[in-house]
Amino acid sequence: MSQHKEVKLVTTHQLLAMKQRGEKISMLTAYDFSMAQILDGAGVDVLLVGDSASNVMAGHETTLPITLDQMIYHAQSVVRAVKRAFVVVDMPFGSYQGNSSEALRSAIRIMKESGAHGIKLEGGAEIKDSITRILTAGIPVMGHLGLTPQSIYKFGTYTVRAKEEAEAQKLIEDALLLEEIGCFALVLEKIPSSLAKQVAEKLTIPVIGIGAGPEVDGQVLVVHDMLGITKEFKPRFLRRYADLGNVMHDAVQRYIQDVKSRDFPTQDEAY
Repeated sequence: MSQHKEVKLVTTHQLLAMKQRGEKISMLTAYDFSMAQILDGAGVDVLLVGDSASNVMAGHETTLPITLDQMIYHAQSVVRAVKRAFVVVDMPFGSYQGNSSEALRSAIRIMKESGAHGIKLEGGAEIKDSITRILTAGIPVMGHLGLTPQSIYKFGTYTVRAKEEAEAQKLIEDALLLEEIGCFALVLEKIPSSLAKQVAEKLTIPVIGIGAGPEVDGQVLVVHDMLGITKEFKPRFLRRYADLGNVMHDAVQRYIQDVKSRDFPTQDEAY
């Protein structure tokens, strides 16, 4: 008999159980096969195919330009690599706002064409119909409140959200609504730590933070930021776990040098 330890897939049910027993959930973004294979192999619980691909993979200023087709392409690449993690895909700007039939069509395309396990949408009460419609098709939905980068032109800045009482109150109401209509989890981005704690305590579903302090049920970071591949982005909530940008830069410079000096390839590296 095979001695291989069977890998248990992470499911929405398991994520809920993790919250119940107080085990924190680890989540990172992934956009391609090679990186996803490394992250999944390291044991991350959730991989988010983020519309942040618009920034880190495509070089856009905002997340708005990325298309549904492009998101599906990134999701397919990630799903092919994954053996354990739960894969969530961001629905891109314009694929779900204002029209619940279009939202359902977009969500079905993501699930069918990529093989992902769930989707994520930004917003609260204003996209309730879209979320409800998607949930009726049996598609797991993760909510996203606080700083919602797809609304950057409305906010005008990437600063901390919900510092004012009215906005904080609406965020709590939206969070309760998202749980009530059936979201399996919620991301809170860049909001005061005390407010995030309040939301995590009120909800039975897992609450995952990015710049939302330590009192939530899990954390998410953009993998390129956390590995030090990107340099410009330096928010307070980001901890860099490596300096891969410089490692890669140095490796490429050594390669160039070896090619120019005829040191690479040697006879041993030739046929």
